[in-house]
Amino acid sequence: MSKTVSSPSAGIAPPPQNNYARSMAIIGALFFVFGFVTWLNSVLIPYLKIACELNNFESYLVAFAFYIAYLVMGIPAGWLLRKTGYKKGMSAGLLIIAAGALLFVPAAMSRTYGLFLLGLFVQGTGLTVLQAAVNPYVSIIGPAESAAKRISIMGICNKIAGSAAPYVLGSILLAGADDLVTNLETMDLAQRTQGLDELASRVITPYLVIMASLVALAVFTYFSGLPEVDTEQEDETVAAANTGKTSVFQFPHLVLGALSLFLYVGVEVMAGDTVISYASSQGIPLDEATRFTSFTLWAMIAGYIIGIIAIPKYLSQQKALQICAIVGVIFTLSAIFTDGYVSVLSISLLGLANSLMWPAIFPLAIADLGRFTKMGSSLLIMGIAGGALLPLLYGFLADIVNPQQAYWMMAPCYLFILYFATSGYKIRTR
Repeated sequence: MSKTVSSPSAGIAPPPQNNYARSMAIIGALFFVFGFVTWLNSVLIPYLKIACELNNFESYLVAFAFYIAYLVMGIPAGWLLRKTGYKKGMSAGLLIIAAGALLFVPAAMSRTYGLFLLGLFVQGTGLTVLQAAVNPYVSIIGPAESAAKRISIMGICNKIAGSAAPYVLGSILLAGADDLVTNLETMDLAQRTQGLDELASRVITPYLVIMASLVALAVFTYFSGLPEVDTEQEDETVAAANTGKTSVFQFPHLVLGALSLFLYVGVEVMAGDTVISYASSQGIPLDEATRFTSFTLWAMIAGYIIGIIAIPKYLSQQKALQICAIVGVIFTLSAIFTDGYVSVLSISLLGLANSLMWPAIFPLAIADLGRFTKMGSSLLIMGIAGGALLPLLYGFLADIVNPQQAYWMMAPCYLFILYFATSGYKIRTR
């Protein structure tokens, strides 16, 4: 039976430190999982664009189907966690992701794009539950002022997995893809169908392995000694401040934080998921272009390491967020006003700008929520839907203008995040 602890980060009484290292290790494994699953999309977009014969807009429905689940299922995830608690919710999330991975098998066998999108939506649903559980858990299991440091440590687990995902899946799915695209133009209908069916079938074995791994981790998490965290008991100060409040929408800093996360996730997904296609549009071969997503993630890992060292000793969470937003604007402009490898690398280096945004925004946004922490966390997780809508808008702009100029949409996103880091997080009353 798991123990229940509570924490001050959301205005809750301090927790004991029993099994702290073990809890962090288990949560680190979960961050590794959803990092790996999430960043597979950067390969799936160009892969399905070829296999299912799509244009740019249609191919970015991969990101839309995956991330829109966070918006649609965010509140239900909060309801589920209130019934199950954090630990059982984590196990449930893993099993739902496994079910989504399994849907890739019939999707590949029939080469049906709609079924691929359904599988991605189901995976996104599982990740909604998982993230709604693990993010507040790691935020509130220790001192509030070092929450960004703990999330940065988890982020390293997440992005190491994410940096490996494009290499692992890309080497299987996109091997020889440039030659296939060239040859398709000279093939008759039967040869074309056979070539595309063979390409689609490559996804089956990797996703069966992913499914089995997720089921095993769900069982392990369920029977682990991971302690439960009680977010229903508020300390006296927060209880007094929250008197009369009935909704998470009565916390302006939370709402602004959710919007900031919406914009941040949108630009992060754009940096990771569009860079392969963008590199190809700049004349870089697909086999080489797959490396740029890993560059993005390694840049994020470098940022996390800086955060672990600097927060809170040298930098506050909000100051780190301000710096990251400014760096985001700089690299966006560099990508737009340069060409070739320099422009593509500027998109990859947005990983450095994006690195400390989630670790800083999340704890600033859930501060002082007390008994509203679970639903507040769900609202923040709904902000991940930015990864559904902004890349889709980018794909639309890339078709009607060009892939490079479409990156202009990132600049106002970073400027709003700068506003939240400067003053938005302080607003406690309407």
